[in-house]
Amino acid sequence: MVNTQKRIAADILKVGLDRIKFDQSRLSDIKESITKQDIRALIREGAIKAVPLNTTSKFWVRKNKAQKRKGKRKGQGSRKGKKTARLPKKRAWINRIRLQRKFLKELKDKEKISSAVYRELYLKCKGGFFRSKRHIKLYLEGVAKK
Repeated sequence: MVNTQKRIAADILKVGLDRIKFDQSRLSDIKESITKQDIRALIREGAIKAVPLNTTSKFWVRKNKAQKRKGKRKGQGSRKGKKTARLPKKRAWINRIRLQRKFLKELKDKEKISSAVYRELYLKCKGGFFRSKRHIKLYLEGVAKK
């Protein structure tokens, strides 16, 4: 009986048929309305309404993001993609080489190593000889023992 009115209202409000709700007390007026103009008038009066969409709450998203900022929820089971997808090889190299060069500069400025040793170690770093800053320290301890 009110299927036509529902279809017209859905068309006007640009929503699906399921989201159209009629005011039960005004059902007789709704049944009598047959033109788009009549339906528009009923929408203005509030006899016909579109039910708002149920959106998902952002509470958990915000909570999880806060946890991730603390470094949590990032374990093996939460990861997708390769190690290099999460941190590209080039970026890892840049981080590593900058750290090593900074460390060598500190050693040279504190006069722990000479310019010649600095240059030798610098070139070894450039060639990818050292895995980390710690590896440089171990190498220097080994050289110092000899």
